[in-house]
Amino acid sequence: MGGTVRHGRISICTGPAVLALALGLWGITREHSMWRDEAATWQAAHRSLPEIGHLVGQVDVVHGLYYAVMHGVFALFGDSLVTLRLPSVLATATACGLTALIGARLSTGVAGTAAGLALAVVPAVQEHAQEGRSYALVLAFVVLATWLLVSALERPDARRWAGYAAATLIAAWLNWFSLFALVAHGVTMVCVRPGRTRLVRWALAASGAVTAALPVILTSRHQSSQVSWIKPLGWSTVLGVLITVAIAALCTRLPQARGRVRPRAQEPLTRLNLAVVALPLCAVPQVGLALISLVKPLYVTRYVLFAYVGLALLIGVLLATIAARLKTDARALLPVAVTLALLALLPFELRLRTEESRIDDVLSAAARVGDVRDTADGVLYIPAARRDTALVSPREFAGLRDLALAQGPVASGTLKGIEAAPHYIERAMLGARRIVLVTDPGPRRADTVRDLTKQRVLRTRFVRCSASVVRGRQVDLYERGKCHRTEGPDALRTSSARRGARG
Repeated sequence: MGGTVRHGRISICTGPAVLALALGLWGITREHSMWRDEAATWQAAHRSLPEIGHLVGQVDVVHGLYYAVMHGVFALFGDSLVTLRLPSVLATATACGLTALIGARLSTGVAGTAAGLALAVVPAVQEHAQEGRSYALVLAFVVLATWLLVSALERPDARRWAGYAAATLIAAWLNWFSLFALVAHGVTMVCVRPGRTRLVRWALAASGAVTAALPVILTSRHQSSQVSWIKPLGWSTVLGVLITVAIAALCTRLPQARGRVRPRAQEPLTRLNLAVVALPLCAVPQVGLALISLVKPLYVTRYVLFAYVGLALLIGVLLATIAARLKTDARALLPVAVTLALLALLPFELRLRTEESRIDDVLSAAARVGDVRDTADGVLYIPAARRDTALVSPREFAGLRDLALAQGPVASGTLKGIEAAPHYIERAMLGARRIVLVTDPGPRRADTVRDLTKQRVLRTRFVRCSASVVRGRQVDLYERGKCHRTEGPDALRTSSARRGARG
């Protein structure tokens, strides 16, 4: 009997997991590109554990556990774009498989498999499955916590509740916005009315996880400047949240979403069904973060990526209902539905796997510096955060002196290092003959006195001899007096032209 049950579970979750794995591995190197957030992971993972501890004491405490994990991954398997992103691919595949098991447990096997497949196809999930950041791992642990919650409600014992608390805590350590899922689980508990014993056990598990996550939460409040770039809620974001929640709410009206789960414990749970688990998980994180963002802008889709699990569960029920009403074999309907979805999303999926899909590409900018470094003797960054270009690809900067750096990133426990006082920067610049500047394209904004000093000295004492816009970053070459090369001051080379020149 146990072997039959295990075989059934494997058959339900295998398809979603394999699909997610295939989509994650497809174009995983993104044309050999890496954007700025992944560059932060790359830098941190190359530091020792004490150095990571020093770093998260000042910045990125919300990613501390993830950086430690990636440090271990790099130590075991070496550093490459594949090893940078493979943990996210595997986490997404796990999340899709677990989603299928949740759907099967609360509804039917067909609904479960369809839910796992739906989650794998979601564009945002595909995107973060191929990023060297923590969000796919958060997704996996939130799904695991949800699966353990359902399991503990049906067959309560101490191990299941302990597992639930542990999964919730790990998700919070990876990114404490995952605690919105805990609030969603609280809504589920209210709807289920599981009885005092189960309610007390859930409360103990939840409060234990929150208490253990408090150091990360409190420390991150002192690092709130790291999210100052987030813009206020736009109407497109609000509309997207409303549409997602509305679709989920409509799907809860389907009979298979509200069907009662056959209780496996002595105390019946007549109110436990897929709708009371999935709808809060879809709605609470998105609506909650949107409401908070009315006071302080914080809404970014990846922070609540796990909300798509609730939507996927309900889409799974919708597909199962369609199959039943059409009297179609689900083994034929689901592959067709997945194929149509992938074809409809093909333009997005193709772009997602190119260097153009992210805001910038650190590696392309570093390659351009490598093209011009032999004729220069110094390098500057505006803003200082663009120093990640050199930190990820130090070979391309060999021989260039960092004219503004006073203390390196590792020693200072930062991601961008500590720059010298403005007058020291000016003195170092005037001692250089040719300077490479790595900056952002477009109108240049200076947020610090140091950056204003860099701009002033370059403008008044140097001539720009070349400017290359390379996938979200700009690499300029400046010379004292006049240019001694054929490139004019307004010469621009695009990333595509660079690729063509390099073959």
